[in-house]
Amino acid sequence: MADQQASTSMPYRVLGRTGERVSAIGLGGWHLALPSVDEATALRIVHSAVDRGINFMDNSWDYNEGASEERMGKALQDGRRERVFLMTKIDGRSRKEAMRQLEQSLRRLKTDCIDLVQHHEVIRFEDPHRIFGEDGAQAALEEAREAGKLRYIGFTGHKDPEIHLHTLRVAEQNGFTFDAVQMPLNVMDAHYRSFEKLVLPELVRQQIGVLGMKSLGNGIILRSGAVTAVECLRYALSLPTSVLITGCDSMEILDQAIATAALPPLEPAEIEALLAKTKAAADRGAYEPFKTTSIFDATASNPDWLGEEPESVKNLMPA
Repeated sequence: MADQQASTSMPYRVLGRTGERVSAIGLGGWHLALPSVDEATALRIVHSAVDRGINFMDNSWDYNEGASEERMGKALQDGRRERVFLMTKIDGRSRKEAMRQLEQSLRRLKTDCIDLVQHHEVIRFEDPHRIFGEDGAQAALEEAREAGKLRYIGFTGHKDPEIHLHTLRVAEQNGFTFDAVQMPLNVMDAHYRSFEKLVLPELVRQQIGVLGMKSLGNGIILRSGAVTAVECLRYALSLPTSVLITGCDSMEILDQAIATAALPPLEPAEIEALLAKTKAAADRGAYEPFKTTSIFDATASNPDWLGEEPESVKNLMPA
């Protein structure tokens, strides 16, 4: 990865124990193929982000039926691929389905190797058991890593911090430590079923790269009227994250994210004031529906993305 840090004000951080230097802000892939974002705009956003110092690119096999990966792959041609740390996610829980999705992602992203591949939407307590089970997705990713198709392995989830902690325990039981973990980190999360309070300290302790997401909750947090977009971004950036991934569907939103990343971290008194302003609104997760509803659970709507249950489990079922 080429060093572009000398020509930008973008701050950089270390991704856990990997030693990789990544931009404090990462560009989310989902927004790049929304119906309101044409391809020309998406390409311009990626080009501008890379040229201005954002080197962490987020995506997923299931984003917009593959269009997000295709647009990002197209945008990262002409030498930009070598300047970024590229991440995507797969939903498959079985070895076969995970490998199928990974191969599709490699083709769409127009690359021979993805820097970080993550098990996506670990939102059920059974998910880590399927991932690490016999012929599970973890075996596919480790095989792909040996073949040079990916470099690091992580997981994501948005539902409950206890599921994240459970996944870390299951990984440990299988002799594996993740390179990165992605989770919601925002001013509302601090008050309710908090990833910040429960999971973040454990990731820091294990030197696992912290990927923050949903700092604005897809814009829903702003509807509370309690905080501004810049306050939301600054709060999440003030936490011990490696990267804060944020979606940008326009150049104006990209400009805002880059400008906010250059600001100094919030002082303790400023953090305390923000938390005081958001405490009432955060009650019962009202502005974090990804925790309290299934609306954001893509794999719940598309269970076939997970792949088949293991044969060892099906064989236990009565005839």
